[in-house]
Amino acid sequence: MTTFDDLLEEAGTFGHCQRRVFALLCLLSLPFAGVYVGIVFQGFTPDHWCWDSAVVERRQACGWSLADGRRLTVPLVNNSGVLQQSSCEQYEVDWNTTTLTCDTQELNLTEAPVTTCKNGWEYQYEGRKSFVTEFNLVCSDGWLVDMYQSMLNVGFLIGSFAFGYFADRFGRKISFLISNVLNLISGIVLAVAPNYISILVFRTIFGFAVKGGWMASYVLLTEIVGVEYRRMVGTLYQMFFSVGILILPLLAYFITDWRWLQVVITAPYMLFLTYYWFIPESPRWLISQNNSSKALEIVEAMAKENKKKLSKKVETLSDNEGDSTSASLLDLIRTPNMRKHTFILMFNWFTSAVVYQGLIMRVGITRGNIYIDFLISGLVEFPAAFLILFTIERIGRRLPFASANIVAGASCLITAFIPDSMFWFKTVVACVGRLGITMAFEMVVFVNTELYPTFVRNLGVSVCSTLCDVGGIVSPFLLYRLAVIWQELPLIIFGIVALIAGGLVLLLPETRGVPLPETIDDIEFPNRKKQDEVENQQMNKPDLTNKETTSL
Repeated sequence: MTTFDDLLEEAGTFGHCQRRVFALLCLLSLPFAGVYVGIVFQGFTPDHWCWDSAVVERRQACGWSLADGRRLTVPLVNNSGVLQQSSCEQYEVDWNTTTLTCDTQELNLTEAPVTTCKNGWEYQYEGRKSFVTEFNLVCSDGWLVDMYQSMLNVGFLIGSFAFGYFADRFGRKISFLISNVLNLISGIVLAVAPNYISILVFRTIFGFAVKGGWMASYVLLTEIVGVEYRRMVGTLYQMFFSVGILILPLLAYFITDWRWLQVVITAPYMLFLTYYWFIPESPRWLISQNNSSKALEIVEAMAKENKKKLSKKVETLSDNEGDSTSASLLDLIRTPNMRKHTFILMFNWFTSAVVYQGLIMRVGITRGNIYIDFLISGLVEFPAAFLILFTIERIGRRLPFASANIVAGASCLITAFIPDSMFWFKTVVACVGRLGITMAFEMVVFVNTELYPTFVRNLGVSVCSTLCDVGGIVSPFLLYRLAVIWQELPLIIFGIVALIAGGLVLLLPETRGVPLPETIDDIEFPNRKKQDEVENQQMNKPDLTNKETTSL
């Protein structure tokens, strides 16, 4: 019986056809970056204070500066030991009965009663508009900004399951097409939504479709290349997300309205609809659906594009990677080693999402130049992919994976205690943390696949990776709500979580040079499999002693 891998060897494991499809699908990661972390710009919360129409009128009549008007509107409050002008309270003054003077020094309001903002806010964000300034999502409504990112991750969570099933049932290509149709519709509707509730609804649908399409294309890509190219292709595919991270601040700088930025982020999905005519269905999936004739047609077309010929006459075609349908959730926790792997990997998926998203979104609240800071922090992601490719075959998986988490955790803790006056040093240390968590995020994907036996591998990756979306739901609340107490407090939490994750990784076995496990026994008794392999090698080894005796 001929296997798909046999045919792929003849058709080319990474020829012109696969490189073309790889180049096309990598473009999908560019707008995905805008969807994933666009909140930094779309939901930017600028410096703000209570709006008082009487003070604004007096400011215009007397020629006061903005600072004078603000001083006469809001009181000073203690923020983490520092006196700052309040963003959520104002002096309760009847300006109609107050002495009509334009000398701001004569107006002492420190003894005036204080109340919460009554008529909205003024924003130091001239010429720009985020959904925060449009819907006044500050102070008591600030938590609604967190919901914008959390609802995206709710969509990710549902989309992972739904599109995972849909891609296995109806195919990778049709799932990809449906995803892009939904992306285009929900993305544009999100850009014109009239109120914040409808924005959250369509943000969830957008996340549902974007994650599903990204996963379907990732699976398709890894299924049409040779086994030896999968890790490289998967890592570089994720690296294009970092390219999108660099493009995003440039777009946000020139596009001043969050709605138009949403349109620009969505527009590429119209282009991706045309991929239906340029990318093939996965032959592996077709074989699993007993459609070998169609799979053979696609492989022949791939061979022709790769300028190769198939020499084998194929009568029956099988996929030697087909998974058993007997896998169950209990298989992931029934035995000690499987249980240990599952819980450690789940925690690492959760940690990667919490810390990665948290560090990116933190750029929006540090009060620096948001565009330059975002660009600099994005640049440090690029070495991550190359460090992974360089170390995993030389050092292994466990040490680089654990080190990446530990470096990220230590950097977060150190950054929290570096004073703001040491700006560049603080920025460098924070960027090292960003590099570490990016490496950890990219490594958990393939380490996960190497720690489960064949029949439960897909289920194991799906279940563990759901904690990534749970982490994404939690992350904005951890960042924005804790930062209200102390701006560096989220970094303390991120640092502790990442250090724990790194320590747990050291409890996992090394998988470099180890064949992928096929059964649960291979996981529970790894030494037994190694012993069997040694015995087989000894049995197959020629008996030189007998040969020498015979020759004598």
